[in-house]
Amino acid sequence: MSYIDGFVIAVPTANKQKFIDHARMADGMFIEEGALRVVECWGDDVPEGKVTDFRMAVKAETDEIVAFSWIEWPDKATRDACFAKMMDPANTDPRIDMATNTPPFDGKRMIFGGFTPVVDLKA
Repeated sequence: MSYIDGFVIAVPTANKQKFIDHARMADGMFIEEGALRVVECWGDDVPEGKVTDFRMAVKAETDEIVAFSWIEWPDKATRDACFAKMMDPANTDPRIDMATNTPPFDGKRMIFGGFTPVVDLKA
């Protein structure tokens, strides 16, 4: 069964191209490590809620857009192996080096998690 990692972040509107460039640099590594698909989305219709919403979840400021991303893996084991490799201090891949590929957003406000699909409909 597949496994999904989901991410929601607030990105300064002025950093849209930097966000795209950062993703293009890093996301190829996920594919090389077994991910089936990586999707990066720029907020277009993200309404304000009365109790909670995407913007509140990441404490987005007025000059920020909410980005939503996900990675589809063939299984959790493949995902775990990739993340272990990424976190290995011996890994010198520049795509995950914060000095080489600095995230254009505040990572402390990112929300993320891994999910097991329970319904998967396709056309």
